[in-house]
Amino acid sequence: MIGRLAIGNIVNRAIDFAAINDQNEKEKKMIIIGEKINGAIPSTAKAIAAKDSEFIKNLAIKQAEAGADYIDVCASVDDDIELETMKWLIDIVQDATDVPIAVDSPNVYTCIESMKYCNKPGLFNSVSLEGDKVDVAFKVIADTKWECVALLNSDKGIPKTAKDRLDVFTDLMAKCKEYNIDPSRMHIDPLIEMLCTSEDGIAMVTEVIREIKKQYPSIHVTGAVSNISFNLPARRIANQAFAVLAMSAGMDSFILDPLNKDMMGMLFATEAMMGEDEYCMEYIGAFREGVFVK
Repeated sequence: MIGRLAIGNIVNRAIDFAAINDQNEKEKKMIIIGEKINGAIPSTAKAIAAKDSEFIKNLAIKQAEAGADYIDVCASVDDDIELETMKWLIDIVQDATDVPIAVDSPNVYTCIESMKYCNKPGLFNSVSLEGDKVDVAFKVIADTKWECVALLNSDKGIPKTAKDRLDVFTDLMAKCKEYNIDPSRMHIDPLIEMLCTSEDGIAMVTEVIREIKKQYPSIHVTGAVSNISFNLPARRIANQAFAVLAMSAGMDSFILDPLNKDMMGMLFATEAMMGEDEYCMEYIGAFREGVFVK
């Protein structure tokens, strides 16, 4: 027979673990933006052209099941059919899952119009200091719960140094203050470029990430992980190495393929090793759910 003290210990431990799970859910630091529904991907482009709704639906479901926090929707079609294609894609995704949508287009007006088709606030992808993009977008999202991806480029193009990128960041945050947009709603893209053309690896990017998080601890830093490995062999290995180093610098929001179990396992393991996953509960849970495999 189990004594009262033993029963009490068991109950207390169960309560403690429940509290840990609740805390991890509230304080989850790693944000996954599923990238698969993008017309720039050949298989997705083919499905969009053929109006293959089942293909798109399956991509949405699989990414949701893999743990995506947002499902990126990018039509990548001609301007004259972009908005209607975005609506078609968004409708399919929302019928398949309730995961929030990241409306994605280089045309800020397409993003704004696409927001109207979404059932709940999601992620605006993206703005920059090119032209009037940031003002146009911020006027619309300011008094909403939408979050926003912002690239650190301007009318001068892509800054070549960490200092120049941080200068753009300073100007961008001034715009956030002007429109009363809390830093926690921002996902800053430090501009991840090809490793094979870099003279110093990712030193500049990690410097930018660290300074951003130092200035605004609640802000998110994001980016398309696969950008780092363009024109390299064995791209998955380079992508994983980048993700680990970027996370150690403070990157916490990732635009990637959540169906890549090797990458997902690496992210959860890195988060745990950085002390951001108490008792490894997120890591264990993701493993049990099949997000990654041993």
